[in-house]
Amino acid sequence: MKTNKHIITFFIASVLIGCAGSAGCADSHTHEADKKDADHDHDEELQLTEYSSDFEVLAETAPFVTGETSVVKVYVSSLKDFKPLTEGKITVSLTTGGEIISQVLDKPATPGIYDFEIKPAAAGQAQLVFDISTPEKTARITFSEITVYPDEHEAHQALEEAAETTCNTAVFTKAQSWKIDFSTEEVRNESFGQVIRTTAQILPSQGDERIVIAKTNGIAMFTDGNIVEGKAVVAGQTLLALDGGEMADNNLAASYAEAESRYKRAKTEYERKKELAVDKIVSQSDLLQAETDFINAEAKFNNMRRNFASGKQTVSSPIDGYVTGVYVQNGQFVEAGSRILVISRNRDLLIKAELQPKYFNVLGGIVSANIRALNDSHTYTLDELGGRVLSFGKSVDADNPLIPVVFQVNNKAGLLPGSFVEMYITTKTNSQAITAPNESIVEEFGNFFVYVQLTPELFEKRTVETGATNGLRTEITAGIKAGERIVGKGAILVKLAQSSGSLDVHAGHAH
Repeated sequence: MKTNKHIITFFIASVLIGCAGSAGCADSHTHEADKKDADHDHDEELQLTEYSSDFEVLAETAPFVTGETSVVKVYVSSLKDFKPLTEGKITVSLTTGGEIISQVLDKPATPGIYDFEIKPAAAGQAQLVFDISTPEKTARITFSEITVYPDEHEAHQALEEAAETTCNTAVFTKAQSWKIDFSTEEVRNESFGQVIRTTAQILPSQGDERIVIAKTNGIAMFTDGNIVEGKAVVAGQTLLALDGGEMADNNLAASYAEAESRYKRAKTEYERKKELAVDKIVSQSDLLQAETDFINAEAKFNNMRRNFASGKQTVSSPIDGYVTGVYVQNGQFVEAGSRILVISRNRDLLIKAELQPKYFNVLGGIVSANIRALNDSHTYTLDELGGRVLSFGKSVDADNPLIPVVFQVNNKAGLLPGSFVEMYITTKTNSQAITAPNESIVEEFGNFFVYVQLTPELFEKRTVETGATNGLRTEITAGIKAGERIVGKGAILVKLAQSSGSLDVHAGHAH
């Protein structure tokens, strides 16, 4: 499946090099270039570019001439990561004058590069087809606007007439782009709603946090001296004890002994009446009452034994997670019902933003949000964090005239509860806009520009006007149009390559 119409570009290397290195186009031919032209040393080259849904194909070749062998160098990149194709078979077919010339290469000569040799049999219009087959994907790339010339003189004359000089360009070869995190993308009109930029706070989710409270009065005694905020704990792990054994009131040791005594007495009474009931000496109602007393006494004693062994309350972690709050010190007296610790899984979080009332009418149409921690350069989408809108306020008051908007997210990004993040909240819209990834846009002296692809190795530096941003993409109001292709990842490195004077269009090629 093709994603855009293929591009056929004619190059005269000397003209391209002269322009790329000059401030303007008027004096773009160097003395050496003029000398080459005078000596008729032809450097014309045909470049073919095409995209399928999975691959980028760049083919370079000298003009096709009847009876002459042309070396076709093909660069194949995966659109998944714009890295070279390391395995896969490619079949090339040139159809002209009713004859088909084919060649098959089972693997690249070097990663991403296939070298074919084609000898056209007849002059005229031709079709060049590349069939790509890998263990995971197949694709067919077709170039229809190909000409096979009857002789070299006519071929070079035709290409010289078609060649254009392009200024303000940067050469960035496939050898260079394959080594870095690089990508390009086709410019499209797409939905781009109103963006509300704000600061929000990370809060723990109610279901993700547990508060541990004291069940009795006592003295806090830490069994582990390292119970501090941030400590990882597991469910059931003993954290501390509350010792009330030496207290005059609410003495746990006395309560434990009393509960044990009641349990033993109730058990003995129930077993005695159970034996007497066999001979019907005890009524059924007395037996049921004894059983009830025994069950209640056993439950209370087991609870005391589990939580208050030896006159102490054993405090354990109710969940796996992290200690996020410690509210008592070792040796401190604690009253029943007091908060002791807070344990959080730090797995589900809330993000709370507060917006001005003027946005109230659009809050019901929130479709997404992008989130960036203030100390992190990466921006996460709400979908990446498995997030959703929980609620937004329906009223305001004098003390807080802002509208709260609450999102719930999975903490896949290592967000820290209590910290603040930058949010770009996007609302529903019917309008369309041209946008570019934020990393595509490079600033220079207060102006913004992008690199527009002329070929996969040649990029034009284009000034653009920008609009709103959602943290990941920015609206482009002027400078590029739908259908063009721009550098996504790696734009700053293309700029550096241009500044450093990497002018040879074939730099890095293994010709």
